[in-house]
Amino acid sequence: MSVPSFIDVSEAEQTRELRAYLKGKGAEIVEENTNEGLSKDLQQVIDASDILWKDGTTDADVESAFNSILSLMLMLPADQSKPIINNICEKMSKSSPTDKRNALRIRLLNLLFQGLEEKSAHRYTVYLTILKLATTADLVHLITSEVDEIKAWLALWDVGVVQSQQLLRTLHEAFLEAKQSEKAMKVMLELLATYTEENASHARDDAHRCIVTCLADPNIFIMDHLLMLKPVRFLEGELVHDLLTIFVSGTLKQYLEFYNANKDFISSIGLSHENNMQKMRLLTFMQLAEGKQELSFDLVQSELHIGADEVESYVIDVIRTKLVRAKIDQLQKRIVVSMTVNRTFGRQQWQMLREQLLLWQQNVDHVLHSLNAVAAAH
Repeated sequence: MSVPSFIDVSEAEQTRELRAYLKGKGAEIVEENTNEGLSKDLQQVIDASDILWKDGTTDADVESAFNSILSLMLMLPADQSKPIINNICEKMSKSSPTDKRNALRIRLLNLLFQGLEEKSAHRYTVYLTILKLATTADLVHLITSEVDEIKAWLALWDVGVVQSQQLLRTLHEAFLEAKQSEKAMKVMLELLATYTEENASHARDDAHRCIVTCLADPNIFIMDHLLMLKPVRFLEGELVHDLLTIFVSGTLKQYLEFYNANKDFISSIGLSHENNMQKMRLLTFMQLAEGKQELSFDLVQSELHIGADEVESYVIDVIRTKLVRAKIDQLQKRIVVSMTVNRTFGRQQWQMLREQLLLWQQNVDHVLHSLNAVAAAH
């Protein structure tokens, strides 16, 4: 049976032909419409639409049939749309990660999303379904996932804080699954920022997850901003907060002391001791280099717990991160430091920056004065 065309037919005729088409495919549905209106008829058509995803129906036929269903859905008054949209979203989301038609499901849901009014709160339900489906099917790259755009949508939909948090949490998980750690962290910070002093205690799991994600990410080294977040501050006194503090401003020695006392905790939160050691060595080196013009090989060897024959190769690896600029003086067994990124940026760092800017201003003023003097002499 071919997919029916619904051009220039009434809503009732369109649902009746959809019923006949689905029944011909083997769905348990009567051909005649109910006497309860379009909403009821659409519910029954959507309930029977599972048959379309079975073998024997081409992608083109599936898309054509659902396009007809979606066009009817968009004709419904807003107050009748919610159960219909919930129903089709539930149906579309029922697939396995290996389903070859997941991309088609996402495309159809996106058509529904685009068809809804820009400010419609129903868009929230549709996008959340798209996001979950894309995550399961490893198709996050196919959907709109820019954090700033999604924040703008949430403001338009006016869905409330709890639902906004749910979407941001789901988006964070999607980026983690897609191994997009930078975007995942950006979303998590947005999520934690939605909590206030009054409800920060409710963000415990999110804050815990945020800390562990940062510590585990081999590309995240600066984490002092996390300590300022209200949900993270609520974790003060817990082991995960103590561990974060070490990664923010502590040394490798302090980490090893923590690890020896809490080995089970490190493994229970999914962190690798070996990876932690690697990151803490780099962070400790950055701290040693702050405000210094040179470091001895002996100091680096001692503080980083590495062999004498490993110092040069380690420093080369550090330089590759671009967190430190330095040169190795093999003859004098020293590292000459020209720049290092600060692990923390507090009052002391702001003061140093102020002093540097004032010095630069004085130098520029001196140069201008000299140029003006030369110009006046001629």
